Amino acid sequence: MNDSNILNRPEIHAEIEAKCSEIGFTMPSDLYTGSLLKTLVSSKPGCNLLELGTGIGLSLSWMVDGMDDMSRIISVDNDSKLTEIVKKFFANDQRVDIVCEDGSEWIKNYNGEKFDLIFADAWPGKYSEIEEVLELVKIGGLYIIDDMITQPNWPEGHQEHVKHLIEYLEKREDFNLTKMNWSTGIIIASKKF
Repeated sequence: MNDSNILNRPEIHAEIEAKCSEIGFTMPSDLYTGSLLKTLVSSKPGCNLLELGTGIGLSLSWMVDGMDDMSRIISVDNDSKLTEIVKKFFANDQRVDIVCEDGSEWIKNYNGEKFDLIFADAWPGKYSEIEEVLELVKIGGLYIIDDMITQPNWPEGHQEHVKHLIEYLEKREDFNLTKMNWSTGIIIASKKF
């Protein structure tokens, strides 16, 4: 099996990659992670999705590409320059809500329905407000994080945060957990019935 043959990239993906180069965005999402997200999203028709850490919108493009017409996604990031760019890419898609707000504040103030899938790719929802975010996952829903394998751009001491997060998730009895030493290091947690 050749897992480097990544199929069905979103049509908008190349345009977003070009924008990454144009503005010097140095933290693009991994193609493998995007492909996995699309597959998982497409298994949940009519789903309610949350992305914490919009970035430039690469992961978002994969998730949107996997969504059916009845699904919707909220994507939260605190970088106004990036969210304005991403809003332009998804301006014609009524299923997509791009929110420019501090993720910690958004999580603390959110009072809508729970989510079928949460992709946490930012500090809030991954290393802070973790309990609050896990409470937002529906029964049978998924919580997904990446970058669990040491990355070259990590600041000094970040490995300890990753270690503590993994240990915390391993102790949660209300989630089934799969740790994958693949892509950038993925954890998929499913909320138990």
